[in-house]
Amino acid sequence: MSQPSADNAVIITIDAGTTGVRAFAVDLDGHPVGRRYQEFTQYFPQPGWVEHDAAEIWSVTQKVLHELVTELGRTVAAVGITDQRETIVAWNRRTGSPLHAAIVWQDRRTAKRCEELVSQGELPAIRATTGLVLDPYFSASKIEWLLTQGQVSADQDLMLGTIDSWLLWNLTGGAAHLTDPSNASRTMLFDIRSGGWSEDLCELFGVPITALPQVRPSAGLFGTTVASSGLPAGIPITGIVGDQQAALFGQACVHPGMAKNTYGTGSFVLMNVGSTCPEPSEGLLTTVAWTLPERMLSNGTSSNGTSSNGTSSSGLTTQYALEGSIFATGAAVQWLRDGLGIIEEAAEIGPLAASVPDSGGVVLVPAFAGLGSPYWDPYARGTVVGITRGSGRAQFARAVVESMAYQTRDVVDAMTAASGTQLEELRVDGGASVMPLLLQLQADQLGVTVLRSSVAETTALGASYMAGLGAEIWSDLSEVSQHWQADAQVEPSEDSSEANAAYAQWLRAVERSRSWVSS
Repeated sequence: MSQPSADNAVIITIDAGTTGVRAFAVDLDGHPVGRRYQEFTQYFPQPGWVEHDAAEIWSVTQKVLHELVTELGRTVAAVGITDQRETIVAWNRRTGSPLHAAIVWQDRRTAKRCEELVSQGELPAIRATTGLVLDPYFSASKIEWLLTQGQVSADQDLMLGTIDSWLLWNLTGGAAHLTDPSNASRTMLFDIRSGGWSEDLCELFGVPITALPQVRPSAGLFGTTVASSGLPAGIPITGIVGDQQAALFGQACVHPGMAKNTYGTGSFVLMNVGSTCPEPSEGLLTTVAWTLPERMLSNGTSSNGTSSNGTSSSGLTTQYALEGSIFATGAAVQWLRDGLGIIEEAAEIGPLAASVPDSGGVVLVPAFAGLGSPYWDPYARGTVVGITRGSGRAQFARAVVESMAYQTRDVVDAMTAASGTQLEELRVDGGASVMPLLLQLQADQLGVTVLRSSVAETTALGASYMAGLGAEIWSDLSEVSQHWQADAQVEPSEDSSEANAAYAQWLRAVERSRSWVSS
């Protein structure tokens, strides 16, 4: 291995996802230069339960870090962390050992408890304080379960945190028990306006505030690595941000009205709505995008005022995001392949859909497991309307691709109505974004430019940007934004009448899909 020097330094990010950990490196110009990935075990002890072994996650993290550093042979200037957000870990302060399996964001064991809290009238206060809905998805009810049915003792040695906090604790040899606002805002214990843990919500869920991590700005010094971390000792850890917010940052959506969509099995749409926290909106989640020192903000992103609009007396500014979850985008492609046999490989859908000028009137609503944002209808089911004798493979493929664009418009329209912030452009990534047809349909439906990121791993890239900002490798958001590049840009058609007529048909089909099954 060659002797590393400052001239070839890199930023390394830990991207701790739901199924594996990625170590990702960029150079000081923001260009990816290396990556290592390893999966870890998924546990399903009962129907609806999903658990991880936190010790295994740490072991896998050490392994991929060591492999990447060894492979690159370059100086590590800073470390960033991004993670799966709501998953919760409890561990012992003295021993550093987990006290229970980590309960994953997908876990539904606390559904009944959440329903009880809704029936007790707790939802309005929780929505107003956290921007979230009462759902097992978020951390608070998971922690309550750990401290009751999970038999974790709430003693002075109890440590609680999301995966970022767990990794930071281990990276620093137990010196730092910290998190950032983007992760804290997903626990359902965090007041997104005041920027601190809510005493009322901690009391409601029986969570000792002393066991929670201290909340620091998303960029800045969180601690330094120890030799047992898989990295050399003494490297500053300078950025932490939750995965979807990291993707927003990785797409350089740093100004209000900028939004990203990741087309995966489902889709996550996030819109930057600036430093004024919007009121709760039906069908959408309000979340902290990131909190930064004002000196890191480029012109136009700061605002003056009290803590309720994101600017604090400590010189920090919080930017907020609206988030919408679409349950089935890539999943509909999988259905065409595995359920109907219309295609043999997922990659076939783009050319097949583009082989016809339209869907021939076929509209497909892929509500296989209900509808997500903005409808949140668990009783909706998949619906196909408009079939004629002329409907064939190509028309079904086209209808699936069109449904991706329509569902994104559903969410974006709700976001713009809720925030009063108009969409400037949409930046996209994910598997389906390789389809030129989808990019054009999306641009036509939204009436804005659609840009595809040149880097596929936007989550890891965003955390790398955040760490570079925190390490003062880059000075502010405008400098970070200069590193972002698109490899495709699509403009909307001048005449929007055809797109609007097609969307009206989509809305009619959605209504037919809703409340299809009884509770």
